[in-house]
Amino acid sequence: MIDYQSITKNLGDIQVISEDKKVKHLSQDYFHFSPILVEKLADKKGDLVVVPTCEEEVLKVARMCVENRIPITVRGAGTGNYGQCIPLRGGIILDMSQMRGIKRIEAGVAVVEAGVKMGILEKEARKKGWELRMFPSTYKIATLGGFIAGGSGGIGSINYGQLRDRGNVHRVKVVTLEKEPRTIHLIGDQTQQVNHAYGTNGIMTEIEIPLAPANNWVDIIVLFDDFMTAVKFGQELADSDGIVKRLISIHAHPIPTYFPSLTSYIPEGKHCAFLLIAENCVLPLQELVKQWGGEISYLHSNDEEKGVNLIEFTWNHTTLHARNIDNNITYLQTFFWNLEQVEKMYHHFGDEVMLHLEFLRVKGRAIPAGLQLVRYTTEDRLNEIIRYHEENGATIANPHTYILEEGGRKQIDIEQLKFKQMVDPFGLMNPGKMKAWELSQHKSP
Repeated sequence: MIDYQSITKNLGDIQVISEDKKVKHLSQDYFHFSPILVEKLADKKGDLVVVPTCEEEVLKVARMCVENRIPITVRGAGTGNYGQCIPLRGGIILDMSQMRGIKRIEAGVAVVEAGVKMGILEKEARKKGWELRMFPSTYKIATLGGFIAGGSGGIGSINYGQLRDRGNVHRVKVVTLEKEPRTIHLIGDQTQQVNHAYGTNGIMTEIEIPLAPANNWVDIIVLFDDFMTAVKFGQELADSDGIVKRLISIHAHPIPTYFPSLTSYIPEGKHCAFLLIAENCVLPLQELVKQWGGEISYLHSNDEEKGVNLIEFTWNHTTLHARNIDNNITYLQTFFWNLEQVEKMYHHFGDEVMLHLEFLRVKGRAIPAGLQLVRYTTEDRLNEIIRYHEENGATIANPHTYILEEGGRKQIDIEQLKFKQMVDPFGLMNPGKMKAWELSQHKSP
């Protein structure tokens, strides 16, 4: 039995939260997007929340956890959807939100502490002529460390692919949970050992990422009478190298009905595209819209007076808005490799699986990735829907599991396992989330 009062005392001046209601809140993320995860994770919580302000304090917490064999789960802002930061076996929640320093922004590179909010980093970068390459729809509160540990892509992925693509993370400082915890530097390809690893094999404290030259972006809504016309327009825009874009988000009717604040721009029955286009590319965009028979119903430059921020209605914010109206809605994550797959799913499932697409780059090619809204009935039916997609060539990154290898990758990452065996030999980091580690601990001698 761990004496958390004694642990608190030994942590000295480091902030500790022990109030049960607050600990419960800080033990959760947006796992409730999945009715399957709700059943599995609703009762899980940590025993204590610790809020470090510097790397030295992280090392002190790490030593305490190793000495007392306390599980530790690292938390950013808790904006993930798969239960990544929900502790399965209690222990300490390490809240990194106070490690938010921006150390430097120069020459297209940012060096920051892991708890910095991405919205703040974007704002500061733009002051110097730069911007983030990619970020989630929750960027206003999401932390960079949390995004790298649990995310995969987002706004900007149409240009820069996914987080795990070589070059999107330059360097990471990581605190280990070895017998004698230490800080190590991962550079270049080495960062893949902790990239999208759910914090199972190290505590990120400092991160270096590349930035992109800042653009003046214009928010645009384009309306279409036919969904597949909207999709084909999105594909041609994605493939139009001369039009600079940051976001191509396609929504089939009735998804726009879940955006009540946009009803004046999206008439009933219309399908729509939400776009972020560079200001100097609006003219060719308008010509492309005309070619496909679309209609621009909203166009607003970010440099003008405050208007609609379309980012707030894309990626998994689409799911959030829908669930605010109907909490029986859940979602899928799908890679469609051609438009024929999209069209087949659209006609096969109808409104049971409402098509929401985000265009991104995969190995240099722009594809429509689905974040479909699913009218949930049973787990069996959801699995049938997943199987049908896979049988027809689409790839599902299952958002209804908290196991690292059962989500998007569907395979064990040997390098991440080897790294965990080195830096977390006692298996204290977010236990229960990495299948490879769990299997390695149950092998026969």
